[in-house]
Amino acid sequence: MGRPWPTSPARPQHRPSPGRRATAAPPRARSPSLPALGNGTAARKREEAAKAVCAGCAVRVECRRSALAAREPYGVRGGLTAAERRALFTGDPSPSAA
Repeated sequence: MGRPWPTSPARPQHRPSPGRRATAAPPRARSPSLPALGNGTAARKREEAAKAVCAGCAVRVECRRSALAAREPYGVRGGLTAAERRALFTGDPSPSAA
């Protein structure tokens, strides 16, 4: 007999750093129906909305540390955009220039 249900692609698992336990639920997976951030005013508005979500998150600091350690190249993580995280590594004072 076959599988009782169709298989789906594996979702990335939210795992805390070794020696730490998760203090809140992982962020929801991005819906494939949502548009990519892109450039321009609409992108900045979406980034600001994402940063507002991060502002109230119980694991914001851990998320930011993880994104910085992994040099996460996309999205808002821990309240920082990809450009802001890049600026921290390059020393560029204007993250929007990235």
